[in-house]
Amino acid sequence: MCGCFALLLGSAFPRLTLALIWLFSDLIGRAFEGEWVLPLVGLLLLPYTTLAYVLVFWFTGYEPVAGFGWAFVVLGLFFDLGSYAAAGQNRRAAA
Repeated sequence: MCGCFALLLGSAFPRLTLALIWLFSDLIGRAFEGEWVLPLVGLLLLPYTTLAYVLVFWFTGYEPVAGFGWAFVVLGLFFDLGSYAAAGQNRRAAA
């Protein structure tokens, strides 16, 4: 999957993007060293963080995430926390 397309699709639909990457490539298996539980939990609870980890892993040429790459993973975590906070705010506003 092209990195630019994954970024574009992932910005709006991170779970769909992760599912497509998981179905059509071995990138998630490589990024998480064959594990399937951690990516599944990431897919369900922290999709932006998991997607950022996988894409940084891919962009660095299949090297473990290190250094400045962790800044993008933390940015994904902030997006996840922001989406949960916005959902809570919308629920309070609707009540």
